[in-house]
Amino acid sequence: MRKSPSRAWPLLLAGLISGCAVGPDFARPAAPDLTGYEAEPVSLPAPGDPDPVQRFAGGDIARGWWELFQSPALDEVLTLAVADSPTLVSARATLAQAEEVVVATRAAYYPQVDLATTGSWQYSRSLSSTGRGSSGSNSLVTSMFTIGPALTYTPDLFGHTRRLVEQQSALAESQARQLAAAYLTLTADTVTQAVTIASTLAQINAVVDIIAADEHNLELVRIAFTAGSVARTDVLSAESQLAGDRTLRPPLLQQLSVARHALSVLVGKTPAEWSPPDFELQTLTLPDELPVTVPSVLVRRRPDILAAEAQLHAASAAIGVATAQLYPSVTISPSWVLQAVGGPVAAPSILGSIAGDIVAPIFHGGALKAQQRAAVDAYESELGVYRQTLLVAFGQVADILRALQHDAELLGSETAAVTASKASLELAQDAYAAGRGSLVQVLDAQRLYAQALLGYARAKGQRYLDTVLLFEAMGGDSQAWVEARDRARP
Repeated sequence: MRKSPSRAWPLLLAGLISGCAVGPDFARPAAPDLTGYEAEPVSLPAPGDPDPVQRFAGGDIARGWWELFQSPALDEVLTLAVADSPTLVSARATLAQAEEVVVATRAAYYPQVDLATTGSWQYSRSLSSTGRGSSGSNSLVTSMFTIGPALTYTPDLFGHTRRLVEQQSALAESQARQLAAAYLTLTADTVTQAVTIASTLAQINAVVDIIAADEHNLELVRIAFTAGSVARTDVLSAESQLAGDRTLRPPLLQQLSVARHALSVLVGKTPAEWSPPDFELQTLTLPDELPVTVPSVLVRRRPDILAAEAQLHAASAAIGVATAQLYPSVTISPSWVLQAVGGPVAAPSILGSIAGDIVAPIFHGGALKAQQRAAVDAYESELGVYRQTLLVAFGQVADILRALQHDAELLGSETAAVTASKASLELAQDAYAAGRGSLVQVLDAQRLYAQALLGYARAKGQRYLDTVLLFEAMGGDSQAWVEARDRARP
């Protein structure tokens, strides 16, 4: 059946617009069918009074997870860090750039329209001779002037533009996930440095107690030496013990300075502009419920995994872009112009035309197929990166879960060691003061007490630090933060 030209053109145009998209359609990698992160389950023992018992719990992580530490000072520092971080400013700008690239790429869906004008004028000049020289006159012989839209349209017959938009959209999604990762790293690092300050101060306080005990021992020895009951060597031994324990303090003070300076940088300030508060473990509440989800949920939450997935999507779309280049392309260029030809009062006329180009690749020295194969290889590479990202994430979670178990066990042992070594030191000091013990016993008891105090402070601080690492490993509140950011955008 023959169709009239007036009906055939819309059908042809619809076919050109719809076309088809060559190349693979991306499918998200299946979530791993795992119920845990280790073959053996992890249990969290009770560390002993006064330290709380922690337990694993599922569910989403609420926005502002650091508020679980119940420290207003920490909340204020996090507010400053998120507001003034140059890292987030850079990540936001990179994301905005990627989104504008998507908008620019989508423009290829539509005809490109420009306004074109041309004009030409021809003059004639007549010359006449007189006694005083030559003279003449100008006259317009003919003119031509055209104005009209210049339209160019390339139908997306085989999905080149669609795959290109898909690729750029996936890259923008990757940038969004990297912004979320930057936010997660920033918040986790900020809490980590705050906890490091608190842990270091606890260790410094333990050293202060140790030095105080050394000074008390030295006082007892000097009293005994004045009374003539001990030799001068006992005084020297006590002084040596005091001098040795005093060397424990400067490295801790340096560690404290480094943590304070790092926290200043995280909030976007120099150490000369801003100094963080002195956090203390006593003012921080250790979260007792720890968010732990199964691996299938983790892969949909962690921003680094989602960023790798978006890169894999972009690589899949790039295969379609390279495949579409193997097929012909059509360009349509209709035009309508207003034309005036003649003298100054020439009547204008409207002229219309339509032109089309079809370009089909014939021979490119194997370049187009090589580009397609390279795109496939790039996809395989990104698939390997994605799988490696999953393995690293699962290993990181497994390490932290086991670390939390060992932290609780160690803290319980250190608590018992502090209690026992303190009682032993007091007995040794009393016996020495009464003349029934030796200085060697006192110094041995003092050394054990010092080790227990420092060990307890380190173990308690490490438990806080590993708790922060777990929130970070579980993806924190980065997804909720990005969603809230997107809702707030105009």
